[in-house]
This record gives sequence, C-alpha cells and structure tokens, in this order.
Amino acid sequence: MIDFYYAPTPNGWKVAILLEELGVEYTTHLMKLGEGDQFKPAFLAISPNAKMPVIVDQETGTSVFESGAILWYLAEKAGRFLPDDPALKLEVMQWLFWQVGNQGPMGGQLSHFVNYAPEGQDYSAKRYRGEYERNLAVLERRLDGQDWIVGEYSIADMLAFPWVFIAKPLTSSLEDFPNAKAWRQRIKERPAVMRAINLHKAKQNRGEQNAQNNKVLYNQSAAHLLDK
Repeated sequence: MIDFYYAPTPNGWKVAILLEELGVEYTTHLMKLGEGDQFKPAFLAISPNAKMPVIVDQETGTSVFESGAILWYLAEKAGRFLPDDPALKLEVMQWLFWQVGNQGPMGGQLSHFVNYAPEGQDYSAKRYRGEYERNLAVLERRLDGQDWIVGEYSIADMLAFPWVFIAKPLTSSLEDFPNAKAWRQRIKERPAVMRAINLHKAKQNRGEQNAQNNKVLYNQSAAHLLDK
C-alpha cells in the first residue's frame, strides 16, 4: 500500500502515471495547496521542501519526496519500467535529471507567467516560453528515429510526458516538434496514463487561485518555512 500525497498538477501526474501503470494499491491524500496543507508539520516531516508529490510506502515505512526520486524508487522496487542493462539505466537517470532540472522547472515558470501572474509579464512569459520550447527541441532530437526516450517505455517517458501534454495551455504548439507530438499521442493512448491525468481532475487549479488572490500558494518566501 502506498500513501500518495497529491495535487492534480503535472508533477502529481508523473507519480500517478507510474502508480497506475504498476497497478499497485494506493491511497490518495489530496493536498489543498492554496490553504497551506504543504506547511503543516506532519507534511514537512516527509517533504522538507514543502512540495508534493510525496509517497509513503506502508510496507517498508519509507517516505520519498521529489517526483524523479519517487519514480526511481517505485520502478526499482517493482522491477519494471527501468532497464536492467547498466548503460541504459544510466541513460534513464540522465533523462530524469534533465526533466527535473530543465524541462519541469521551465514549464512550471512558463505556466506561472502565462496562467497565474499579474498582467504585464511579457518579458517573463517570453523568456520561459523560449526555454520551454528549447526543451521541446531537446526531446524532439532525442526521439528522432525512436519511439521512447530510452529503449522501451520507461519512467523517463512518464516523467517528461505531463509538461508536453499541456503544451497548448502553455501557449506553445507541437507543430514544429513532430517526434514529440507523436510520442505524446502514444503515451496519451495508454489507459493507465489517462486514469492518472483524470485523478481528481475537478480539483485542478484553472486560474481561480492566482498571484493576486492567494498569497499562500504564490509569493512564497523563507518565512513560510521558518514560521515567521
């Protein structure tokens, strides 16, 4: 049994996809980020960065935070969606770090300035759209002549998929990235993936909570963690 601390965002989807693909039993704990659930002491004890997703493996008592680490932990434990070959396994690790260090943060910043920031953020949106699409180009080149990021369908694909899935809401088009577009469609057609994307779909923040009306979810500082 896995306890899954979740909000319906691209980062939450990454872990939900693997849980659904593995078919493991899990309990979802829906996080109310706009109300400050992420700053409660019990959650900070398992998520020092005050972010979700987080899992707690009830079988071992192990808690894991950060989506890339969670996918690696679950895939290794299950012996699925992670290559046995050491060279390919290293490749998967490199693409996980690419996603969590490049694609994800750039997509997240673009989403903020496109969907939630005050008006007049033209430079910021332009910068992060450029970085987001630069990462699309990295993925496009990687997928040239192959269906998946590394060998067979793996956690590398699951981790990168959500931020490509929402390209349109981020005001980017996949028309210039045919390999990435076809890859997105292959993953989208998987039933487990769509179950994950639809998990608590009605609770998605569609701009109702933004930088103007929610100072808990946005404009965070050290004070949120240092209790000042």
